[in-house]
Amino acid sequence: MSIPPLNDTLLYEVALTLFPNIGPQLTRQLMSYGGSAKNVLHLPPGKLRKIPGVGPATVAILTGLERTKALKQAEDSLRKAEKEGVQILFYTSKRFPARLKQLPDAPVLLYYQGTADLNHPKTVAIVGTRQATDYGREQTEKLVKGFAAHRPLVVSGLAYGIDIAAHRAALQEGLETVGVMATGLDVLYPAAHRKTAEKMLTQGGLLTEFPFGTQPDKYNFPSRNRIIAGLSDGTVVVEAARKGGALITADLALGYNRDVLAIPGPLGSAASEGCHELIKTNRAALYSEPQDLEQLLNWDAALQLNGKFKGPTSYDATDFSPEEFHIVEVLQSVKEEHIDTIAWKTQMPVHQVATCLLGLEFKGVVKALPGKRFVLN
Repeated sequence: MSIPPLNDTLLYEVALTLFPNIGPQLTRQLMSYGGSAKNVLHLPPGKLRKIPGVGPATVAILTGLERTKALKQAEDSLRKAEKEGVQILFYTSKRFPARLKQLPDAPVLLYYQGTADLNHPKTVAIVGTRQATDYGREQTEKLVKGFAAHRPLVVSGLAYGIDIAAHRAALQEGLETVGVMATGLDVLYPAAHRKTAEKMLTQGGLLTEFPFGTQPDKYNFPSRNRIIAGLSDGTVVVEAARKGGALITADLALGYNRDVLAIPGPLGSAASEGCHELIKTNRAALYSEPQDLEQLLNWDAALQLNGKFKGPTSYDATDFSPEEFHIVEVLQSVKEEHIDTIAWKTQMPVHQVATCLLGLEFKGVVKALPGKRFVLN
């Protein structure tokens, strides 16, 4: 039985991410000069040395034995991905999450297994302490039930406590939910959540930037948290101590200019001290009812008064060009947006977005605000 040929482009893209000491930023730098991963790995030492940020050590890695090792490991990964039904997404792929693509510290490669669209129109992250209380689990269930009518994608980290409560609540409400892992897809951690993770594969998915076989090293979890924050329009912290991964995720979300909400807990509860601190320092909006989330993320505009879900069909696509309607869909999910952010969300050049926005202004659909920000009328 013959072995089917591998995707040559993807083979080199995966290999480029497997070299030691070559992170996402340098990978993008190499790609900008080489044009493709295959070209990068065929550049002679003299041309590699002319690329800013590439020193003798990097040249030696890219042209020496590490190159052969990386290509072999990439081939093994592609074979395993094909066998297990895993999608491997390089940052240049159209299926790569647009919300992540333009972040300065975004991963350049993702391993994904599941059914959910990673470019879902509405996404929300729910995070919190591993030592969740009954109050925290109850609030998580109420939170998910409160926004279920919007049918968002629920993102969390598959960890003990609030994370797994969020995934299970989403599944219970029939929502898609994605777990971002700090391991390879073949190393489920914690193993106690296997049944929930298996259900998520048919109603959401599992996502990681780490290659097959990666173990749950403590340094991987902060990296995992930035994907949770970057993949979501808003992050809700349910319970958090004064220090921990949930607060790291909240700070990352704020750094990405994403909305953060926190659920207050009982006074004196150590499990809620982090939430109270986020609210007191104005780093998070207070969440007390579903309308708090809906208004902050502008989701309330997508619901009719009778409670039925109403998505982008609030506007008739036939009234716009495909590019204009794409911009309308983006603006429906936010209060207002900067033109540069609209450009990367729609994956359109800024000059084209500017032309479309002008046309939408003439139609009375969009209003221009100071600072090159725009809002739907």
